[in-house]
Amino acid sequence: MKIIDSDLKSIQEVRMLIQKARAAQIEFSSYEQAEIDEIVRCMAEISYSNAEYLADMAVKETGFGKYEDKVIKNQFASKTLYESIKDIKTIGVIADDKEKKLMEIGTPVGVIAGLVPSTNPTSTAIFKILIAIKSGNAIILSPHPSAKNCILEAVNIMKDVAEKMGAPEGLISCMTLPTAEGTAELMKLSSMILATGGSVMVKAAYSSGTPALGVGPGNVPAFIERSADIPKAVKRILDSKTFDNGTICASEQAIVTENCIKKEVQKELVRQGAYFVYGHDMEKLAQLVLQPNGRLNPKIVGQSAEKIAAMAGITVPAGTRVLICEQAGVGRDYPFSFEKLSPILAFYSEEDWHKACERCIELLNNGGLGHSLVIHSQDEDVIREFALKKPVSRMLINTPSSQGAIGATTNLFPSLTLGCGAVGGSATSDNVGPLNLINIRRVAYGVLEAEDLKGNKKNDLDIDRIVKLVLNRLNNKN
Repeated sequence: MKIIDSDLKSIQEVRMLIQKARAAQIEFSSYEQAEIDEIVRCMAEISYSNAEYLADMAVKETGFGKYEDKVIKNQFASKTLYESIKDIKTIGVIADDKEKKLMEIGTPVGVIAGLVPSTNPTSTAIFKILIAIKSGNAIILSPHPSAKNCILEAVNIMKDVAEKMGAPEGLISCMTLPTAEGTAELMKLSSMILATGGSVMVKAAYSSGTPALGVGPGNVPAFIERSADIPKAVKRILDSKTFDNGTICASEQAIVTENCIKKEVQKELVRQGAYFVYGHDMEKLAQLVLQPNGRLNPKIVGQSAEKIAAMAGITVPAGTRVLICEQAGVGRDYPFSFEKLSPILAFYSEEDWHKACERCIELLNNGGLGHSLVIHSQDEDVIREFALKKPVSRMLINTPSSQGAIGATTNLFPSLTLGCGAVGGSATSDNVGPLNLINIRRVAYGVLEAEDLKGNKKNDLDIDRIVKLVLNRLNNKN
């Protein structure tokens, strides 16, 4: 029987979950840091031990990505994340500066609404639950409908062990009837939104009236500069772009290089399994990649290069890892200049690093502002110039972007929610973690009296202090 008014049922479910979550969070707010940390440890352990199971569920349900890479992401979201957050103070006194007479007290924000995408479903669910509970909050997940079952399973696995360790019932939950209306209600009634997904969803989060940390798409350029170790640069780019078939928003979307090394870069790309698509084949691929409305075709998301080629009617060598299309510009007339969420790359060659810099900015303005950029180079001066000019929150040097941006191959904070800063429409440029989910109450002791602020009294005090220091030095010399 067809469900009638599923939107109303979804809204009602959200209201019930919110009610339980608020009560649970109030109870949880009395827990000590050590109690919270033990619950987080047990959840991280159970998530890690179920990494393979949840990866298998995610691939089978969504059809996106690779099982073995989703295992790695689940392990990263549990064990690697836990190792980074286990000693962080989030509740109670988190800092106490005796000299400045300043104390900081961490307090949870309340109930977190966690929006989870279908591209990285179980790993994102694990990640958001761990950082929410670590920071003393309750969390309700809104799963992407096409990944509902695997996300629910991840939630239930973590919820069960948390409650066995003493967490209040209702502290961790998930919508079972995800609809746009239900999710809108969740965002409206929660204390904070932690949104990961498409630009439409992130915009809705910021328009909800509730404080939000939203991160959307990336359009990451990878610049191979003339001083780079070309074989290593190519290896890193392909390792990143093929990881989970390009479903991480930080994966490279375009290679930009210089004319003087263009042929060498192309040759190395082919040697390592890339296939350059030209002419009529490129037109067929473009028709597959973009729908008539100009949006990305969801059928190619998270699929292998060989499968995408077959879907487009293109013959490629067995073992092809990535499809590459050379482009002359950026924008609507250049379909490969956008984020593709699959092992497809645009390719650009410029006169020098100055022109390459301009091209990278153009690509970032085409859907990747504030996200990430990669440069493969040994020239520190060029690296510095890029760092000063690029409108990104993460600039990655000589590393795979997918793994580097999330903190797996770099020392960035391990995160599956990557802020894009104000330039990218995000409230933060951080790799989001538990400290983004707390309020900090600052306790400040007085160090001056009101009369000390009148006129130039403070300046006079400074002058007196300087005079005394000079006199002391003169006396010491004598």
